Amino acid sequence: MTTTFERYYRFALWLGFFTIFYNLLEGLVSIFFGVHDEALTLFGFGIDSFIEVISGIGIVGMVYRIRRNPDTPRSQFERTALQITGMSFYLLAAGLAVTAIFNIVIGHKPETTLPGLIISLVSIAMMWALVSAKRKVGRALDSAPILADANCTLVCIYMSLVLLTASLIYELTGFGFVDSIGALGLIYFSFNEGKESFEKAKGMKCDCEEEK
Repeated sequence: MTTTFERYYRFALWLGFFTIFYNLLEGLVSIFFGVHDEALTLFGFGIDSFIEVISGIGIVGMVYRIRRNPDTPRSQFERTALQITGMSFYLLAAGLAVTAIFNIVIGHKPETTLPGLIISLVSIAMMWALVSAKRKVGRALDSAPILADANCTLVCIYMSLVLLTASLIYELTGFGFVDSIGALGLIYFSFNEGKESFEKAKGMKCDCEEEK
């Protein structure tokens, strides 16, 4: 393997470890403010960040595998990480659905969504940078799995946009139901992410593996 390829694989691993660290930090901050301000969308976003940590660990394992032999199938470690990720996304979707419906029924309003506004803007910037970097590495290595991971990272941007929209509308209008409506948006993406995780664990091709 050439020095150039080795350098790109090291960069891919660095991106994987950075993704894990960033999501841990984002998850802790989001859950803290989500609980403190009683903001459901931000709390759900924080839980999603922790699920992405599990996914990120699986991605690091994937990079190690394709670095040794790009043509080998997913390892048991990767499949297990995908299965845990998929189940976690399903549980998140179910928990958000129950809580969102309950909040709508009782007319619950968050104290503020300003932290969600700030966190979502930072997340959009960070995730877009990661998507661009992963695509650059994936194309340099001609690695379909790394390109697929880059495309799947776009879902994090979509979730951040949901959080941004819900937080901004609430700050501008004070419309209480928008927090629960935002949580319903996260449910949609969480369910799809859970489904794709199980499909990838079974070796099936999923939407994020298409070049975008």
